[in-house]
Amino acid sequence: MLWVPREVEADMDQQERERVLLDPTSERSLPVRERLPRLASLAGQTVGLLDISKPRGDLFLDRLAEQLEARGAKTRRYRKPTFTKPAPADLRRQIAAECSAVVEALAD
Repeated sequence: MLWVPREVEADMDQQERERVLLDPTSERSLPVRERLPRLASLAGQTVGLLDISKPRGDLFLDRLAEQLEARGAKTRRYRKPTFTKPAPADLRRQIAAECSAVVEALAD
């Protein structure tokens, strides 16, 4: 059973209570962002590999870099100072300026 705030639960029937999923970010209205088109090919593209500073994320990115480079992509490595906060704005801008795509490593 998921926890639902009382003010929300009061307006729900039993079936709705069983289907509620809560967003851990506590955002009331989610931003709508248009998806960027997929890259037609990885060949010649620069892919950013963002390590969020969790244990073993670097090991995952090492293997991923091998796979991407075997497909003709160039890779650039980046690292967040801590996994507990979003990447700093300067780092996000740098990645956007230097890369065609980015992969964020979530690992433990």
